[in-house]
Amino acid sequence: MRIGLIGTGRIGTFHAEALSRHREVGSLVVADTDAARAAHVADRTGSTAAPSVDEIFSWGVDAVVIASATSAHADLISRAARAGLPAFCEKPIALDLKGTLSALAEVDSAGTVLQLGFMRRFDAGYGAARDLVRSGALGRLHTVRAITSDPVPPAPEYLPLSGGLYRDCLVHDFDIMRWVTGREVVEVYATGSDAGPPMFRDAGDIDTAAAVLTLDDGTLATATATRCNGAGYDVRMELAGERDQFAVGLDDRTPITSTEPKGPPRCDNPWPGFLERFAPAYEAELDAFIRVVGGELENPCDGHEALHALRIAEACELSRLEHRPVRLEEIPGGL
Repeated sequence: MRIGLIGTGRIGTFHAEALSRHREVGSLVVADTDAARAAHVADRTGSTAAPSVDEIFSWGVDAVVIASATSAHADLISRAARAGLPAFCEKPIALDLKGTLSALAEVDSAGTVLQLGFMRRFDAGYGAARDLVRSGALGRLHTVRAITSDPVPPAPEYLPLSGGLYRDCLVHDFDIMRWVTGREVVEVYATGSDAGPPMFRDAGDIDTAAAVLTLDDGTLATATATRCNGAGYDVRMELAGERDQFAVGLDDRTPITSTEPKGPPRCDNPWPGFLERFAPAYEAELDAFIRVVGGELENPCDGHEALHALRIAEACELSRLEHRPVRLEEIPGGL
């Protein structure tokens, strides 16, 4: 199988290394707007560097993996659809609903495959939580708590391009909450703080956010995120039911210290970031994509799944700005 990879930044480089090792990938072509960077990644992975992105669509690849700047995602998804190529794309499809719906219309019209990169769906802990919910082990699920905390803020120039904390960061929590519980969010109430570094205020963004979400069966969920968690990278989910309670992401690298005399010891080796924490999941989602392209597997996360998560993020942003609860039916693009 010949794969074309677009984008050789941090996550693109990780994908190039994973794809170059994959038993079903016989040839990998990489491209980037920075040709020198693409050449460097090609050299270290034994792949071929294309002069530009255009060659990805003219050199006879079997599928494309999109890890470019977010602003290019929708156009590249549409190009892949028009070329009849299956595509894997890092989230998001686009930073707004209009761009997302337009790209999805192209994919639906072409009848091609689009798999979105919500890697938490391929993490062992979240997968086990999903199985436990469906097995009835928790009894009636009544509370879900989701946490995403980055250890350091991103570069200032990234913030205006990110879409904001709900769309860029918490969208992962919104997607995995739907996937684990099997329920839909019907209402949100969200708030945020820009009391951290001035660059957040300059970008019209927030560095810390919290949202209360009501699911369609009455389950209550909270989702919190921050860009300024000095203890380390912390991603967790707690699920509480009438029979039991489980936690995802609670291990010897969770950056939290107990104040109890007999509590667990302090973590001295916290996760530094998302690539380290979710490396196996990133590889697993690409393996799934290769299997989808090969006809061995149904698409585990199509573009419409990304739309559902984005609509929740849009509702949260509207709630924060207008200081009120927002029903998901207010957000265009619903089922």
